[in-house]
Amino acid sequence: MIKSYIWSSFTRVFHIILVISVGLVFILAEFDKLLSWHAAIGFTIGLLFVYRILWGFMDVKYSKFKDFNFNLHDLQEYIFNVFTDKKKYVGHNPASSWAIVAMIALGLGSVFTGIVVYGTQEGMGILSFLNISLFKDMDFFEDVHELFANSFMAVIFIHIAGVLLDRVLHSSKAIESMIGGYKESDATSLKLTFFQRVFGVVWIGTSIFFFLYLLANPSNLLIADANTPVDYKKEHTLFFNECKSCHTLYPPYLLPKQSWVKMMDNLENHFGDDASLEASDKEFIKDYLVQNAAENSTKESAFKILKSIKDEEIIAITKTPYWKRRHSEIDKSIFTSKEIAAASNCKACHQNIEQGLLNDKDIKIPEIAKG
Repeated sequence: MIKSYIWSSFTRVFHIILVISVGLVFILAEFDKLLSWHAAIGFTIGLLFVYRILWGFMDVKYSKFKDFNFNLHDLQEYIFNVFTDKKKYVGHNPASSWAIVAMIALGLGSVFTGIVVYGTQEGMGILSFLNISLFKDMDFFEDVHELFANSFMAVIFIHIAGVLLDRVLHSSKAIESMIGGYKESDATSLKLTFFQRVFGVVWIGTSIFFFLYLLANPSNLLIADANTPVDYKKEHTLFFNECKSCHTLYPPYLLPKQSWVKMMDNLENHFGDDASLEASDKEFIKDYLVQNAAENSTKESAFKILKSIKDEEIIAITKTPYWKRRHSEIDKSIFTSKEIAAASNCKACHQNIEQGLLNDKDIKIPEIAKG
């Protein structure tokens, strides 16, 4: 049978880049330290889809939305006849037509909700300002993001399963056509105009450049960290001097008000040591801790520690349910290694904690301790 050119090189390259990007973005979601990579790939996926939408409204045969088959009767017939001889489609069949639109919608939904989560929960990116007003809804936004992302992946798996099933049952060569661009058909071959070729080059070129730019410039507007370090020595000299002289300087937002009050009112038995202070100094520091406690912070860790403690009067950060969950997968021997010595030595891994920063990307577990 005659072969016809159906899928342009730009459509095929887009398809390959998208498959790799989606795979990576889901893998990187499991690694908190690589959150900026996850965000960069997410933005890139969004840009790829925006270009694909524009491509779909251009007069590109077989790829334009006008050539898609959204007829529900045809979709029903296509699905129910999957095990029998069914109608052949040169371009997109009814199932893939719906799948592509669903993937675009869910993909863009995943990107947008991801940007919202990145801003409200992490205080990062172009919507970092939302952390101030919507931080209490961070769990809700995260759930919505996961709903979009999981639905997106579900449609992708269904689409792939359909392609593979079609190959097994009907010897379809859809995969080969997406690689080489040709299908066994006597249909009219695709011919791109000069403008379409230029657009295709811009589509692929800017998408790749965009991703590389985001990674090479982490301080860019889209993924920049808006969390600023705190100079505790300048902000409250007495707190800085008295607390840092004995242990890690813990940011006040890591415990709720009731915990700080209980701790400061019992300094003569401060985790086994006598840390008593002059009454005026004690009250001065206590007031500062209470004013800057978890209830008055928009930090993710503050919000989740507060949520996990509830009404308990826990005075050790390492005893909070949230801390235990976050560190549950770390081998206990790491905390007792000579490089860390104790779980309370937070600055051994969170190098910027004494500046009030607990970003996942800054976590560095000492190499010897890991071994």
